[in-house]
Amino acid sequence: MNHVYVIQSKEGYQYIGSTTDLEKRLFQHRNHLAGWTKRGTDWELIYLEEFETYSEARKREKWLKTGVGRDYLKSKLAEGS
Repeated sequence: MNHVYVIQSKEGYQYIGSTTDLEKRLFQHRNHLAGWTKRGTDWELIYLEEFETYSEARKREKWLKTGVGRDYLKSKLAEGS
C-alpha cells in the first residue's frame, strides 16, 4: 500500500511525506536516518492516508504541502483532538 503521512516531533516540528513502506520509513525518521527529520526527536505518526498508487500518494503529499493543504490538515488534526 502507498501512504501519505504526517509525523510530529517532541519539539513540535511536523513532516509530511509519502512512502510505499510505512514501517521502514518511520524507522528511518525515528533513528535519524532521514535528512530533514534529523533535527527532531521522538517522531510520532499523527496523520495517515492510503492510496492505490504511489503517484496518487505523491500528488496528495504535494497538495498537503500547499497553503490550502496545510489548512485542511490543520482542521483534520483539530477534529481528532
